[in-house]
Amino acid sequence: MAVAAANRVGDLPAMSRQPNLAPVRTWLYILAALVVVMVAVGGATRLTGSGLSITEWKPVTGAIPPLSEQAWMAEFEKYRQIPQYELVNKGMTLSEFKFIYAWEWGHRQLGRLIGFVFFLPLIWFWARGTIKGKLALTLIGIGALGGLQGAIGWIMVASGLEPGMTAVAPIKLALHLTVASVIFACLVSVAAGLKGTDAQERPGVKNSARVLVALVFLQIALGGLVAGAKAGLTYNTWPLMDGSLIPPTSALFSVTPWIENFVDNVLLVQFNHRLVAYAIVAFALWHAWNLQRHTGGSKAARRATALAGMTLAQMVLGIVTLLLVVPLWAGLLHQVFAMVVLGMAVAHARVSAP
Repeated sequence: MAVAAANRVGDLPAMSRQPNLAPVRTWLYILAALVVVMVAVGGATRLTGSGLSITEWKPVTGAIPPLSEQAWMAEFEKYRQIPQYELVNKGMTLSEFKFIYAWEWGHRQLGRLIGFVFFLPLIWFWARGTIKGKLALTLIGIGALGGLQGAIGWIMVASGLEPGMTAVAPIKLALHLTVASVIFACLVSVAAGLKGTDAQERPGVKNSARVLVALVFLQIALGGLVAGAKAGLTYNTWPLMDGSLIPPTSALFSVTPWIENFVDNVLLVQFNHRLVAYAIVAFALWHAWNLQRHTGGSKAARRATALAGMTLAQMVLGIVTLLLVVPLWAGLLHQVFAMVVLGMAVAHARVSAP
């Protein structure tokens, strides 16, 4: 008995040396929230037509906005040289230009802020030994993805500066939004995983939960195409599209070559977004029903039920946004709530039993 007691006492120092990961988890959730804010500001930048107001990519010096009238006129003159000004905003005043410039500058500043909020605590936690090994490598990978996202953002903006272009390329906007969603999902997944999994739950939950995550990712990418193609400004009826529940194939694939219909044909772009919304809601409801039937009252069942309700609410919000022809408030709310649904789906999959 004395030996056993001594062994337990001897174990205490080792146990006390285990790092407290609660601050790391809080930090990751703060970062995830900042990414959601970033997505919201990016959506506002797009909906206000502000994304092409800054025509250069200056990761360091671009943090300083124009500070004099002469500097403002120089920036305005650069904007006057691009097709969007000539074809859409010709005659814009300097004060109007300052408005759209502020949105894009704020979007880029928020990206810089996220970089600081990520790397400074990362260095601090690493230096103190709070994070190490696989966790440290995972976080470095997320940071690298964030750096890549900045480059993707500029590639997207540059596509809108090409001759004849008045907005960014839809496929590049969708890529930019999808990568932001991947970063957000990684942050939520790592943070949720620091608390472990629900070991008492029914095995197999994780597989169907992962399918739901994949469907939400697909829907967000399709939503990026809808936004880039401005497909939400057409076919503003529901459940019918142009008078029919399922548009004719000749209309869905009217563009040649056929593959380009998935990006350039606003009818097919919006129709695909509708179909995946139905699939998500149906699968989420089945997932919740299945868990309630086998593990009624479990944590997984409660999460799945809440998630099913959120997907249904998101679909209703999308329908309202469409019927109202995408007002700013509805478009932003729909985009932000998509991130909330994604975060819930990722956390549910992360902590569910394998």
